[in-house]
Amino acid sequence: MTAAKPKTWLARLLLALLMTVTLLPFLSMFTAALAPSGSYPNGLSWPADPQWSNFARAFEAANMGQLVLSSTLIVLGVVPVSVLAATMAGYGLAKLTGGRNRWIYLVFVAGLTLPFEAVITPLYYEVRAFGLLNTRFAIILPLIGLYMPFSVYWMRAHFLNVPNDLTEAAQLDGATRWKEFWLVQVPLARPAIMSLTILLFLWTWNQFLLPVVLVKDPSRRTMAGALGAFQGQWGTDVPLLCAGSLLILAPTVLLFLAFQRHFVAALLQGSVKG
Repeated sequence: MTAAKPKTWLARLLLALLMTVTLLPFLSMFTAALAPSGSYPNGLSWPADPQWSNFARAFEAANMGQLVLSSTLIVLGVVPVSVLAATMAGYGLAKLTGGRNRWIYLVFVAGLTLPFEAVITPLYYEVRAFGLLNTRFAIILPLIGLYMPFSVYWMRAHFLNVPNDLTEAAQLDGATRWKEFWLVQVPLARPAIMSLTILLFLWTWNQFLLPVVLVKDPSRRTMAGALGAFQGQWGTDVPLLCAGSLLILAPTVLLFLAFQRHFVAALLQGSVKG
């Protein structure tokens, strides 16, 4: 027991160190956001006269209300469709396909190696050919496809851990595959579905590259994508830029804190079988 105490304190020390390293940039942005407008804050120094009004100015200057609406519409277009399609595909790959169809799963795995930057140029011409440039569909449709490999991989990993006895019991009770999926498998997959929803929300809300390349109007981009236009307009006003950046980060941080239990439960689900 005495030997375990040094290990416990070492683990706590490492966690505290990691938290400090992670929070320092955000703390620096926060103190800079409170500095007088037009000044150049230095380090982590707390301003003598904190300008809390910088957040209100940044909200108005960046037209945050319109950006929140645009980001919400994009998230609602991407996340529900991606989660539904990935859940059904993951179940099918885990429970309905045999060894002969393993190549289908390998196609999704290969998609995990494809970075966004590698497809942005052909994607631009494809979206332009469909006449979707400068619309939110130019962001929604590509993101659904680009998120599919990881989403299917995530959900398949969950369904593989579900005992086949549940499937057999449902079939003995007369349930069809469709009823078994919705009434048995989906409720059991709630932690995995919730964590995938959180991840896709964070990735969509913070998506920067696709909105900048495919949409010219900042009011139709995600909040992160509109940050580029905001930076170009207010790049010399460091406090206002930091305040705007923190406002953009706030929704994702609050969402993760609210649903972190579901996220951790899904991560631990594969390590405990019973």
